[in-house]
Amino acid sequence: MKKAASAWANQHDPRFAWQTGYAAFSVCSDRIPPMIRYIAHQEEHHRKLSSAAELRALLTEEGIDIDERFFELKRD
Repeated sequence: MKKAASAWANQHDPRFAWQTGYAAFSVCSDRIPPMIRYIAHQEEHHRKLSSAAELRALLTEEGIDIDERFFELKRD
């Protein structure tokens, strides 16, 4: 999936690059319409709540231990 997404993104914007890390979650089929709305408004949503803060909240809500090493910014 990532390979196909990369190919598509590079065709549309050659400056495209993946961020250092990512998280993936499965979604039940009945949650697809809300997920599509979320993705469509993600840029606006993340002006209010950072992606890191949102990920922390999701992990906490699901009782998943947070490894802070994965939240450290890596700079060249």
